[in-house]
Amino acid sequence: MRPHLLLLLVLCQAGHIARACSYSLRGSWRIRNANGSLELPGTVPGCVHSALFQQGLIQDPYYRFNDLNYRWISLDNWTYSKEFKIPFDHSKWQKVILIFEGIDTVTKILLNNVTLGKTDNMFNRYSFDITGVVRDVNSIELRFQSAVLYAAEQSKAHTGYQVPPNCPPLVQKGECHVNFIRKEQCSFSWDWGPSFPTQGIWKDVRIEAYNICHLNYFTFSPTYDSTSHEWILEIQSSFDVVSSKPVGGQVVVAIPKLQTQRTYSIELQPGERIVELLVKIDKNISVENWWPHGHGNQMGYNMTILFKLDGDLNIEKSAKVYFRTVELIEEPIEGSSGLSFYFKINGFPIFLKGSNWIPADSFQDRVTSDLLRLLLQSAVDANMNTLRVWGGGIYEQDEFYELCDQLGIMIWQDFMFACALYPTDQSFMDSVSAEVAYQIRRLKSHPSIIIWSGNNENEAALMMNWYGIPPSDYPTYIKDYVMLYVKNIREVVLAEDSTRPFIASSPTNGAESVAEGWVSHYPHDTHFGDVHYYSYSSDCWNWELFPKARFVSEYGYQSWPSFSTLEKVSSKEDWSFRSKFSLHRQHHEHGNTEMLYQAGLHFRLPQSTDPLRTFRDTIYLTQVVQAQCVKIETEFYRRSRSEIVNGEGHTMGALYWQLNDIWQAPSWASLEYGGKWKMLHYFAQHFFAALLPVGFEDNNVFYVYGVSDLHSDCRLTLTVRVHMWSSLKPVCSRVTKHFVIKPGEAILIYKKPVPSLLRRCSNCTRQSCVVSFYLSTDSKPLGPTNYHFLSSLNEAVGLQKAHITALISQQGDTFVFDLETSAVAPFVWLDVGSIPGRFSDNGFLMAEKTRTILFYPWKATSKSELEQSFHVTSLTDIY
Repeated sequence: MRPHLLLLLVLCQAGHIARACSYSLRGSWRIRNANGSLELPGTVPGCVHSALFQQGLIQDPYYRFNDLNYRWISLDNWTYSKEFKIPFDHSKWQKVILIFEGIDTVTKILLNNVTLGKTDNMFNRYSFDITGVVRDVNSIELRFQSAVLYAAEQSKAHTGYQVPPNCPPLVQKGECHVNFIRKEQCSFSWDWGPSFPTQGIWKDVRIEAYNICHLNYFTFSPTYDSTSHEWILEIQSSFDVVSSKPVGGQVVVAIPKLQTQRTYSIELQPGERIVELLVKIDKNISVENWWPHGHGNQMGYNMTILFKLDGDLNIEKSAKVYFRTVELIEEPIEGSSGLSFYFKINGFPIFLKGSNWIPADSFQDRVTSDLLRLLLQSAVDANMNTLRVWGGGIYEQDEFYELCDQLGIMIWQDFMFACALYPTDQSFMDSVSAEVAYQIRRLKSHPSIIIWSGNNENEAALMMNWYGIPPSDYPTYIKDYVMLYVKNIREVVLAEDSTRPFIASSPTNGAESVAEGWVSHYPHDTHFGDVHYYSYSSDCWNWELFPKARFVSEYGYQSWPSFSTLEKVSSKEDWSFRSKFSLHRQHHEHGNTEMLYQAGLHFRLPQSTDPLRTFRDTIYLTQVVQAQCVKIETEFYRRSRSEIVNGEGHTMGALYWQLNDIWQAPSWASLEYGGKWKMLHYFAQHFFAALLPVGFEDNNVFYVYGVSDLHSDCRLTLTVRVHMWSSLKPVCSRVTKHFVIKPGEAILIYKKPVPSLLRRCSNCTRQSCVVSFYLSTDSKPLGPTNYHFLSSLNEAVGLQKAHITALISQQGDTFVFDLETSAVAPFVWLDVGSIPGRFSDNGFLMAEKTRTILFYPWKATSKSELEQSFHVTSLTDIY
């Protein structure tokens, strides 16, 4: 076969004589299956599924039932191969290495028919010395083993005792024993995603050749010395010294904007060597901190580090340095047993507002820079400041964290262990140690990452006995748990990064779990740590059900994605709520039934005799219910930040499950596959606003709390209005006296018995009226207008069919929708189908005759395109 020479990158370091060369093996490879019946070109980075799809040998894997139809792909053993010519004289180099940034997952690697080694961890970086093997013209092969078959083999070989769970619930249509392979855990299926256990070279691959010495990696982290009041930058560099003699020289570290330049002398002995430098920033120079979104700027400083070594060897690296401190505060609270659990950034207590991040696609080669930016910008646009990178997915690509640094999104970073117990044999533990060390070195310079967490829900799984472990076996499993997360992962974290807190699990009781030997008898205790809370059979409008916890890192409700999103992967026969497709796509047991149950508590279910219309209306209603449920729950957590009630409270975080989707299916996400905003995401813009009025009832009394995430006092008034469902004019309005909300405070600002409130407003009853309210400063509204329903909407009296029209015009890159309604309309939903973009607001209560909404397109579109695609729905349209 003719060697592939196109699109291959060669970089040789300049100097009197080149001291290093880098040659990329990205691009075109050959892929074949085990028996040779299929052979095709494939792109690296990539995977077998993507290659088959790109060659037209399979349909879109997400289309209809293809996750089942294409199971054979994951069960086969595939081989990646390539012939290539080295574009430099390899004999002139002391050492030549082959580097894989990511292999998915189990392989044997051969170069010129010589076995280099094996891989078994998707999350590790692999490097092989090929100095004695490389030639001018080379052939490389990666012989993959099916991840599914490998996991089954590993489980079978673990004969001492079971390591549950063996298989996922049947409703997930997944594969078994995923806990026995260091691979994206949700690739074997999850309750929101399909089973696509991919094979492939999923990250960069290259050859590097060098003389004298080579920089393996460099990483850094700033720390603040509160005693000397100065910033210290800790820089760690790893070298492979191939010279037979020590290599001396200088290191020059420069941060121009901080007027900082430091020079250090070093001497590197032959072999693998670590150089650690401490760079002190002059305390008289003002350093601007990195702040989370909504709390300040995301200032960063350009830094260069130059190694000037013997033999005219210059190695230069550049990076962005951000300065911020993070503390996890666990301390006693007056009036409450237990401990607090909240984060201080730069010494300021911050309420973490946001969601949970899952992989954006089953096939990582489809996750583009544009998609990452769209999803992360959408989080910021909804006033989020935090995402939890969940432990059943992947450690995200570098660009993800770079974008979070730029956007001010704090990252709660799980290690990749989720909803399972794990083996602790030596080879597994060694693999995990290498994985964790590599990932920390790769990621620790990002200010966005504020905490390392050992796993997702495994302390709870063990101690709440999800898997029916006999009491006599508990010591074995507890020992394994501590061995993996404490004696292994925690030890690596402590060695590699002293600048961030570490917790062993989420949820956890934090310091209390540690005191109980790292596993608490009840990990869901609201007086400690964080909690996850789900309840689908309870009424989500009843705020008294929600845990008044210190921090809530998961909670949520399901909905279906838009018809325009589903339409791309389905056919007409699939378009009903009880179709085979609808059942197939739902991976959460009883999920579709639970959505309808929750909807039926407060809304009338769709009444149309047209099955397609009923399907569309049901999709709309599930999004209404999800948005309203998560709104009520999140507002409860936000108003609980400053108070202790019956020993509970001081809630300082609300991260709902989940931000994004991995495919087109019902899930807890607020962003659909591809990025379209569900109604929940529009609601999040409001319930995560920096300044928010929150209304609720208790014992027939209506209360409003004012919540502030701001850093300064706010002098405000509250306007409370009562509207009749049958009238577009408010029947009464009240403005309070001025009050002040202090920084980071949630306080009671209004209290009125509901009968008294309604008596003042002519002819109002709970069923015929609704309350809206907003904050103002100097008579100017500040923040969102909120509302409170006085009865279920299936009991509403006076609601009329609303005829809503839209006049669309263009202003620059934005489109203006001038809306007019004939009647009060709850949950007004503007939809432009598959035209990418978002509205300035959506899913709103339209209680006035006119309203102007903006549309921000993500790709070029036109007024006529929008007019053709535009559709508006409000609640009464589905009856």
